[in-house]
Amino acid sequence: MEATEIRKLAALEDTHWWYRERRVLLGRALRRLAAAGTRPGRALDVGAAGGGNTRVLRAHGWRPLALEYSAEGAGVARERGLDVIRADARHLPVPSAGLDLVVAFDILEHFDEDHLAAAEIRRVLRPGGTALIAVPAGMRLWSAHDVAVGHVRRYDRAGLRAVVAKAGLVPDELWSWNVLLRPVAAWRRRRSTGSDLDDLHPLVNIGLRTVITAERYLPVRTLPGVSLMLRAHRPA
Repeated sequence: MEATEIRKLAALEDTHWWYRERRVLLGRALRRLAAAGTRPGRALDVGAAGGGNTRVLRAHGWRPLALEYSAEGAGVARERGLDVIRADARHLPVPSAGLDLVVAFDILEHFDEDHLAAAEIRRVLRPGGTALIAVPAGMRLWSAHDVAVGHVRRYDRAGLRAVVAKAGLVPDELWSWNVLLRPVAAWRRRRSTGSDLDDLHPLVNIGLRTVITAERYLPVRTLPGVSLMLRAHRPA
């Protein structure tokens, strides 16, 4: 992702409906892990940008390390008091089998060799450790936005399962997110000339946040969405 996009993301992530809801989803996933008996331990937030998700991990008792490739994103995360390292997701500077959790939201789609990044996630997880992965869904939504933010592809369910399975991870749960607003995203992307990481009018932001919040309570996870979310684990 270009430096300007990283700075834009960091400025927006505290208030923008998309990033706010993604943090809610991460928090829900962490609570489910806790309910299943997983105690907070060492975590890695791959592609942390300004550290929004890293802060969620810390708030839930995890000991997170933010990993960011860009100097801009890493700088913002440090300014926010987070532990940060700069590295490529295909070459994680982390010992093998040392982490309890890896979060990789919107990372795999940036690499031709997405299986290498997925394999690194598996390598650094301890046996039984959890990976939480998010990717953009549906090549029918491909647009100038994807080009602007450095995407190589968008995924379908079979493609995402294949990548994580090739890496040696076992998928536990796979679901769609941002289903209700997919028609809006498709309409906007057809007219897109660049990134849609924009600072929205407050009323528009509230309206979109209301819709995406309603999605939490509706049975739409199997329908096509704008993103795919996956929970997987490294087998013992």
